[in-house]
Amino acid sequence: MNQALYNKEVSCPICKNIFHTKKVRSSAIRIKKRDTDFCVYYNGENPIFYAVFVCPNCGYAALESVFERISPTGKKIITSRVSNQWVQRDFGGERTNQEAIEVYKLALLCGQLSNEKKGILGTICLRLAWFYRFIGEDKELHFLKHAKNCFEEAFLYEQLPIGNLDEVSMLYLLGELNRRLGKYEDAINWFNKAVSNPAIKRKKKLEMQAREQWILAKEEYKKIKSEA
Repeated sequence: MNQALYNKEVSCPICKNIFHTKKVRSSAIRIKKRDTDFCVYYNGENPIFYAVFVCPNCGYAALESVFERISPTGKKIITSRVSNQWVQRDFGGERTNQEAIEVYKLALLCGQLSNEKKGILGTICLRLAWFYRFIGEDKELHFLKHAKNCFEEAFLYEQLPIGNLDEVSMLYLLGELNRRLGKYEDAINWFNKAVSNPAIKRKKKLEMQAREQWILAKEEYKKIKSEA
């Protein structure tokens, strides 16, 4: 038995099924390193693998933070479009990277069908990009692009913070996602907004990283222009 994991009891808001799913004990979380788009690598279990709950009975899946927050209309749509085609499968045990990809894709489908907020969809897409990065697959860029698009819309029309992303963190992340996607001019604009935001002075590490990535984006943009 994996001592890093424990069982959490969950009630499905759609079919009322009671099921168990794994979570990582906070005492077992060991951070190894971080990428510049907030992707975290862990020694041992990755807690993000377990942040999506999946009902084994009806197939409804969502991030833990919004699992119970589905609207009556959303329930009807999920029942019709997901549950009626669902072949029962239990994701409540220890999860591999591939299984994490599967549950996040299911959460993305449910979120799109139920008209979930763009910030939530962006979070799901960003994590899917990370999971593909872990195994070196090109689909990383596909999901980075979707994450960028969702977060840009969320920044304009939704209330912040979104999860751990407050305004200045979102500005920085949008800069970094655009940079990774080769959209250097947009990246420079977002980084400029981030370093100009007074709130970044309270986050010295983020400010330093934003300035470093801002300079990098400028250099990459200059290189592209010189080669054109």
